[in-house]
Amino acid sequence: MAAEAADRRSGIGCARQCHRRGGHACRDRTGRADPSRRWRRNREYQLHDDDRDGRRTGRRSRIGHRPDPAGQPMSNPVYLALDLPQLDAARDLAITVRAHVGGLKLGLEFFCAHGHHGVLDIAHAAKLPIFLDLKLHDIPNTVASAMQAINTLEPAIVTVHASGGRAMMEDAKAAAGEHTRVVAVTMLTSLDERDLKRTGITGSPHDHVLRLAELAQDAGLDGIVCSGQEVGAVHKQWKDCFLVVPGLRPAGASAGDQKRTVTPRSARDAGASVLVIGRPISRAEDPLAAARAIEATL
Repeated sequence: MAAEAADRRSGIGCARQCHRRGGHACRDRTGRADPSRRWRRNREYQLHDDDRDGRRTGRRSRIGHRPDPAGQPMSNPVYLALDLPQLDAARDLAITVRAHVGGLKLGLEFFCAHGHHGVLDIAHAAKLPIFLDLKLHDIPNTVASAMQAINTLEPAIVTVHASGGRAMMEDAKAAAGEHTRVVAVTMLTSLDERDLKRTGITGSPHDHVLRLAELAQDAGLDGIVCSGQEVGAVHKQWKDCFLVVPGLRPAGASAGDQKRTVTPRSARDAGASVLVIGRPISRAEDPLAAARAIEATL
């Protein structure tokens, strides 16, 4: 009882208790996690704590723009991967191309270097939705606590690793902000079938991604991250999946360290919701022209 009370105070009790008890209160009739039910109960705990303790634990900083409501089409699906070590350079690039991208992806490199302050700085300057690509992967309680720690940043999208398991993904979604999409990384685009075998996983990347996509769907997440080569198959399996596709390269561009690449247009045609593009824009001689050229293909 004491542990459950502590979970409720931390805002993650709903997912944990549902997982322990079979999950009916937060699941639909198919047995899959229902994030809307879980979120309502999670918010009840947060509001109760606010009233009882006199603290606004759910306070928002209202940075940038709110993400598009779930289910609404995005006017520009391109998210620029803004993983630059210098904050000034990242801010300048974001401002330069903001009229030709739909959002900004800030990854682990950026977050470790600049933290919350850097995210707030970029969001205020660019006034675009922020995608925090942190790829959280730990025990469920730790991931949920980490998710709560970034809620004040109001990210539009946050990533966790699908290989962390169903309980971890459920708790991550339960702890996420009301307007944050939580998506699961299935298989990094820098890996191929040979790399999978070296980690003890048999089968093709295609099959591995589909297995993890089904697990993410069962956990009640909003979508997944996968390469453009698997988008079409995942879209058929999970119709309303929010599909984030990294590792994209315009026609004729160098693949670099990416092994499963497609063009932005191909990924979009296959059903991608968000197109993550980094080096083809950030390392171009003229980033603005590069962003315009990619936008024109869509």
